[in-house]
Amino acid sequence: MPEIVIDAREAFISEHMSVRRILPFRKRRMVGPFIFMDHARPISIQPSQMERMDVLPHPHIGLSTVTYLFGGQVTHRDSLGVEQIIRPGEVNWMTAGKGISHSERFEDPEVLAKTSLEMLQTWVALPEEYEEIDPEFDNYKPEQLGTYTDKGIWMRMIAGSAYGLKSSVRTHSPLFYCHVNLEAGARLDLPREHAERGVYIAKGTLEVNGYTYKKGQLLVFSKNEEAILKAKDAVTIMLLGGETVGERHIWWNFVSSSKERIEQAKADWKAGRIALPQQDNEEFVPLPENAFRKRTDSDDAPEPQALS
Repeated sequence: MPEIVIDAREAFISEHMSVRRILPFRKRRMVGPFIFMDHARPISIQPSQMERMDVLPHPHIGLSTVTYLFGGQVTHRDSLGVEQIIRPGEVNWMTAGKGISHSERFEDPEVLAKTSLEMLQTWVALPEEYEEIDPEFDNYKPEQLGTYTDKGIWMRMIAGSAYGLKSSVRTHSPLFYCHVNLEAGARLDLPREHAERGVYIAKGTLEVNGYTYKKGQLLVFSKNEEAILKAKDAVTIMLLGGETVGERHIWWNFVSSSKERIEQAKADWKAGRIALPQQDNEEFVPLPENAFRKRTDSDDAPEPQALS
């Protein structure tokens, strides 16, 4: 049995765009180093609505953001000067470290007219010794990620290692993050070597050790607990977890082992000491003034400004 089953909650990341928010949750803040997870469901965007879906420049510290698309296209711009379009099957891995800002915009109406937008956003908390490193950004193509195919099973290792697969994505702590498609009736054992493990059901119905779970649920398992996953129908799941990095504080878009560091980040963003993206500096998301303006299942802090 899972330690806990988390049902995704609706959260708004812009005025006109809602997502399924999975992590953090008040009873389970992290799975391994993963402290945040959003699933933007398949969304068809009309050209007239595209600008209103954009996520304006906003800051991060103490984490790596991970963007992975099932469908659509998004343009990333950040304060390092990076401008990167991400497409399905690619990974955008942005390490905030001591501080970065970025935006996510929808700028190609032809792409979004042909295919709906669907993506997953996760944040990976950095170990204490890496929390203040210089920010970095990398885009990884599908061929840089390990894949495996067997009867009724397809998987791609987005980051880390499991099942004998290893991703080329550079990480800062032991973890695994895997996209898996199972045909109806296919079975897969959850890898047991990681300290904490989670199974997020993005599509379909999954049977685990004789119990049935549905789309939008995250199942969390402890180390060494056996979990046999069986697809009741065509299923898409995301497997994630790894070694814990210890307790973390999260406020808006800031993650840190230190409350004082988060207070400094708040002051830095308010005072303009975290640079805006060079190619996207005409507008930004202001620091929320009231930390209690919108309660969530994760904290008494403002909602994170995801996309990432």
